[in-house]
Amino acid sequence: MEKHALDEMLHMDIMNGEARIMFCETTSLVQKARDIHEASPVCAAAMGRIMTGTLMLGVMMKGQNESVTVTFAGDGPIGKVVAVADHDAVRCCADNPTADLPLREDGKLDVGGCIGHRGRMTVVKDLGLREPYVGQCQLVSGEVAMDFAQYFTVSEQQPSLVALGVLTSGEKILKAGGLLIQPLPGCSDETIDQLELRSPMFAEISRELLAAPKEELAEDWFRGLNLRLLERTPLYYRCTCSRKRMEKALLAIGKQDLQAIIDDDQGAELGCHFCRKKYFFTTEELRSLLNGASESQEEE
Repeated sequence: MEKHALDEMLHMDIMNGEARIMFCETTSLVQKARDIHEASPVCAAAMGRIMTGTLMLGVMMKGQNESVTVTFAGDGPIGKVVAVADHDAVRCCADNPTADLPLREDGKLDVGGCIGHRGRMTVVKDLGLREPYVGQCQLVSGEVAMDFAQYFTVSEQQPSLVALGVLTSGEKILKAGGLLIQPLPGCSDETIDQLELRSPMFAEISRELLAAPKEELAEDWFRGLNLRLLERTPLYYRCTCSRKRMEKALLAIGKQDLQAIIDDDQGAELGCHFCRKKYFFTTEELRSLLNGASESQEEE
């Protein structure tokens, strides 16, 4: 395979469509998230795994305005983690991204302890319809990959093999990526057996990505299974906040509360949870916003 962008999703299949494979590297976007949120290594790993898994759901979205929101609400010190993805980008936030934990006994980051072993994973798919699709399942381990696999199996009735990894060195993200394998209708037992036999090769996916490019890894992992590359999707960390969205948020608090802020005459500052950008509104801007909303309601 020809080498392309660093952060991208490879859409592939094997054995003439018996199983589909999504294999991505997300190193740069996880680094961007770590820097924005000043995340500790274990929180960066937790957020990175969740973003990577959410992107696998996001790239399946067909419509331009479709999106998926994945929330991990466990009993660990990071608190709630929320990732939102569309067909090529993701953004993420956490209640306490600077939380830290000692390494596990095997020397690895304790992502499961950071997220928590008890709690819930929620997936909300906004398909542009009146009601979004909502799927929920209990956390299996808090290690993220197993939780995504559980979601696919329970909520979407799609057995899946999921591998997710983030390799850190202090504040630097060395490698991050993920792999999703889903047998499709008509998949033979022989193909499933082959995938199960090869699954240990994917377990340390971030270290594997450090050793070789994703294209070489894919060729090696699926050798003899008629691997086909179908599509490439570049991936980004992208926030969709704007001043206009913040104006809508101010209006959403209600006229009475907005008037109270105006009467206080200190203005208002709103911050985006996903990119930490600040938006300041003067008292006069708030008054104009409120008057504009009142006039539009009168016209209706």
